[in-house]
Amino acid sequence: MIRVIAIDGPAASGKSSTAGAVARAIGFLHVDSGAIYRGATQVALDLVGPEDPAEILRAMEARHLRYDVRDGRVELTLDGQNAEPVIRSPEVTAAVSRVSALPLVRDWVNARLREVAGLGPVVVDGRDIGTAVFPDAPVKVYLVAMPEVRATRRLRQEGQETDSVRLGEEADRLARRDAADSSRAVAPLKPADDAVIVDTSALGFEEQVALIVALVRASPLLGGGSRV
Repeated sequence: MIRVIAIDGPAASGKSSTAGAVARAIGFLHVDSGAIYRGATQVALDLVGPEDPAEILRAMEARHLRYDVRDGRVELTLDGQNAEPVIRSPEVTAAVSRVSALPLVRDWVNARLREVAGLGPVVVDGRDIGTAVFPDAPVKVYLVAMPEVRATRRLRQEGQETDSVRLGEEADRLARRDAADSSRAVAPLKPADDAVIVDTSALGFEEQVALIVALVRASPLLGGGSRV
């Protein structure tokens, strides 16, 4: 049986770090769906010529963009190498909403996510995990936070100063990303009807992790042989 915890939310809401900590706490694999969309975006940026979704798909296959489980961890690889060093650039960040909105790309990514979920119980974070990818997931969480909190987190993650000017600029960028993700025709950013909405604005990191772990413990998801 595939067991999935779905954690969704907008950019800089703390999805990936929270999902990773929850996965470690309960002995699940952690899958960052945003990483493979960033990988797809890097592939698209490397192509020459007009953006063609079918060509992006062919290039992703040819360059072996995929999730691998290595030493008990899920790692995104591109051209057989760890993709992390190349998918976090400002250029990828600026283009990822556009590429991830392409229906062919989303279908391809969703298939990869379902494949890796077949390897073992997983905590998957993203923007449409509980609505489109795993709508039957028994535990669904949607993280939110105040704009200034999200902007501060993103700047600190990138090692930048958090002065008022930078905070305003980053909040604007996040708002534009939210608008793009929420208004796309395919799998828009929104909480699943049965998701638990968690506002992390005033929560410490350990608090939000403990809250989600408690939700898992209260569900039938981990019946039989659970490490929780």
